[in-house]
Amino acid sequence: METRKGDFSKGSVPVHMLSIAAPIFLAELVNVTYNIVDRMFIGHIPGEGTLALSGVGVAFPLISFISAFAGFVSSGGAPLFSITRGEGDDKKASDILETSISFLLLVSLFLMVLLFSFMNIVLMVMGADESTFSFAKSYFSIYLLGTPFVLISLGANPFITAQGHAVVGMATVMIGALVNIILDPIFIFLLGMGVKGAAAATVISQGCSALWVLLFLIRGEEIKLRRLRVVPSLLSKILKLGVSGFCFKVTNSLTQGIANMTLRAYGGASGALYIGAMSIINSMREVVALPISAISSSSQPVMGYNYGAKLNKRVVKTIRSLVVMCITYGMAAWAMVMVLPHVFISIFTPDENLIGLTVPLMRIYFSCFFCMSFQNSGQNTFVALNCPRRAVFFSLFRKVVLVVPLTLLFPLFLGVEGVFYAEAFSQAVGGTLCCLTMLMTVYRKVRNTPDGLRAEI
Repeated sequence: METRKGDFSKGSVPVHMLSIAAPIFLAELVNVTYNIVDRMFIGHIPGEGTLALSGVGVAFPLISFISAFAGFVSSGGAPLFSITRGEGDDKKASDILETSISFLLLVSLFLMVLLFSFMNIVLMVMGADESTFSFAKSYFSIYLLGTPFVLISLGANPFITAQGHAVVGMATVMIGALVNIILDPIFIFLLGMGVKGAAAATVISQGCSALWVLLFLIRGEEIKLRRLRVVPSLLSKILKLGVSGFCFKVTNSLTQGIANMTLRAYGGASGALYIGAMSIINSMREVVALPISAISSSSQPVMGYNYGAKLNKRVVKTIRSLVVMCITYGMAAWAMVMVLPHVFISIFTPDENLIGLTVPLMRIYFSCFFCMSFQNSGQNTFVALNCPRRAVFFSLFRKVVLVVPLTLLFPLFLGVEGVFYAEAFSQAVGGTLCCLTMLMTVYRKVRNTPDGLRAEI
C-alpha cells in the first residue's frame, strides 16, 4: 500500500524531524521578520528612531499576548490532530480542525474589542511614558485591526504541517513576510507614515498569510476545512492541552510588561533607553531561539503520530533526537551571542549610546540561554504526548514562579541590571528541572512499554 502523506511510522526519525524542521525554521524565521523588520526600519527613522523603537517595545508584550491565543489553539489542537491521524480517525481529525479555526475567529473578535476599549490604560501599565506613549499607541492601534489575520496565520498553520505539508506551511509566512518587507520602507519612509506605516504593512502582510492558510485548508488533499463550527467536547480537550502553549506565551507577555515597568522605575532618566535595549534583546532572542523552536515543533507530529499508532520505540527515538539536536544548537547559539553581541545590536539602531548600553545587558540576558534547550525539549514532549498538567506546570514555573518575583527582587540589590539577571537565572533553573522531569517520568514510561500497547503516561 502507498504510504499516505504525513505517515511517520516508517523511515528514519531524525530524517523526518529534519525534513519538517527545515521548512518550519524558514517559516518561523520569516514570521519573526514581521516584528523584526518593523523594528529595524523604525530604529532608523531620522530624529526619532530610538524613542519610536522604545514605543514599539512597550507594545511588544501586548503583541505577544495576542499571539498567545494562537498558541492556545495550535499547541492543543495540532498535537491532538496528529494523534488522531495516527489512530486512523480522519473524521475526528476534521472535527478538531473545524473547531480550532472557528474558535480562533471568535477569540480574535473578542480581543479586538477588549484591547481597543482599554488601550490607553494597558499601554501605560506596560511601561509607556510621555516620550513613548504616542509611538506605542500609533503602532498598536493599527496592529489590532489585523488580529483575526494574526490568529489564523499563526494558529492554523501548524495543522498544515501536521499533515506533512511543511513546505506549504513555510510558504504561508514567506508570502506575508515578503509583502511586509516590500511595504515597510514604502509606508515608513516614502509615504512618511512612521510607526503607523510599519503597523499597516504588518496588517496587510498577515492578511495575505491568513488567506493562503484558509485556501489550503479548504482545498486540502486529505483533511479539509468544510464548515465553521465548534464541537464543545473537542474544544475542551484542545484548550486543556493547549493551555501549556498559552501559558508559555502569555506569561512571556506578562514578564515583558513587568520588565518594562521595572526598567522605567529603576532606569531613571534613561528608562526609555533601557526599554529600547530590552526591545532589541527580545528581538534577538526571537531570532536566536528559532532553530530550537523549529526542532521542537518538528518533533510533535512525529512523536504524536507514533504515540497514536502505539509505536513506543519510535517515540523514544524522537525524544532522544529532540534532546540531542536542541542541546547541540543551544550551545552554539550561546557562544555566538556572547562573542558578537555588538554585531547583532547594530542591525537595529545606529545610536551609539543605545548600542553601548545594550552590549553588556545582552551578555547578561543570554548567559544561560543554552538551558532553554532543556526547557523546549521537556515542554514539547509533554505537549506532543498529551500531558497537559506537566506542560502547564513548567510553563508557569519558569515565568510566574521564577521570572516575575526575581524581576522585582533582583533590582533591589543589583540595580537595573537585575532585570536581565532574573531572566538568566530562570532559564538555568526552569529549563533544567523541566527536562529532568520529562526524562524521569514520560520518557521512562514510554521506553518501558512495548510496541502495540499504549504507554500510560
